[in-house]
Amino acid sequence: MRLVGKQSWVFENPVYINASGTVVGPKEAKGPLGSLFDKAYPELHCGEDSWELAERRLMEQSINVCLGKAELDYSDIDLFLAGDLLNQNVTANYVARHNQIPFLCMFGACSTSMETLAVGSALVDGGFANRVLATTSSHNATAERQFRYPTEYGGQKPDSATFTVTGAGTALISREPSPIRITSATIGRVMDLGITDPFDMGSAMAPAAANTIWQHFEDLNEHPDQYDLIVTGDLSGVGSPILKELLKEDGYDISEKHSDCGLMIFRPDQNIYAGGSGCGCCAVVTYAHLMNELKTGILKKIFVVATGALLSPTMIQQKESIPTIAHGVVLERVDP
Repeated sequence: MRLVGKQSWVFENPVYINASGTVVGPKEAKGPLGSLFDKAYPELHCGEDSWELAERRLMEQSINVCLGKAELDYSDIDLFLAGDLLNQNVTANYVARHNQIPFLCMFGACSTSMETLAVGSALVDGGFANRVLATTSSHNATAERQFRYPTEYGGQKPDSATFTVTGAGTALISREPSPIRITSATIGRVMDLGITDPFDMGSAMAPAAANTIWQHFEDLNEHPDQYDLIVTGDLSGVGSPILKELLKEDGYDISEKHSDCGLMIFRPDQNIYAGGSGCGCCAVVTYAHLMNELKTGILKKIFVVATGALLSPTMIQQKESIPTIAHGVVLERVDP
């Protein structure tokens, strides 16, 4: 059985990440991981006439970089899995219109990076595709315009707010051996503890992350000590302490193992409030920094849990609470 326990998949056949591509904006390039990203733009328009077109360029460039590393073309890819934060996933849809790869559009808000990686791995493991691209993107200005206030508005934000990452990340998945193997995934459930503040995503998403991590350990009969790192997508400085406390109450102490992509991508002095967020946050940190740590042997086994807030401006205006979800994927270094 590939399904283990209630929510976890263990891949029967070896599934690998063969290459990746990461493209970011100016603030991300000036952060502590800036030198690891494949390409960076010095301004938010990325040479385009609008922020939405800029985000599309980010996604297209991440795909091109990834395929360039693998010495492949669009025609060599069997399936394209992608998503973003914009209404109706328009970034992914328009990129798919261009590349003409068979396409499954996916949406899990900021959890989409690991959702696409998990589903892509399952399809490769099951023999439904030989090569799959898993791609996500976000852009600070497009997300702010859609979910909060346009950047030009200059609205004040509380310290609990997160800063949407401008970036896109792509991973190439196949059975062709490489140093990084995808061994399992845990699919999350939608959680809602009644948080209604769209400026406090960390508090809203922490319970979903805790539930997915707990379920992963229970399903696979594993423990935090078996991992070098358990990293969340974008719980930020607000949600990360809540996650650790919730898991400690359930009998799992991850305090020595946990990091958060939203806290890794920026420096505190970059005016990013509680930390980074967005579909691109977990993607670019994982496909650049964490994959590099695995390739060099600094890390051997990690559990990457991307977290997403499944809100919309319409539902927030109707005073609905914010449902959230988290999906996790295990990456392991394979020694030659």
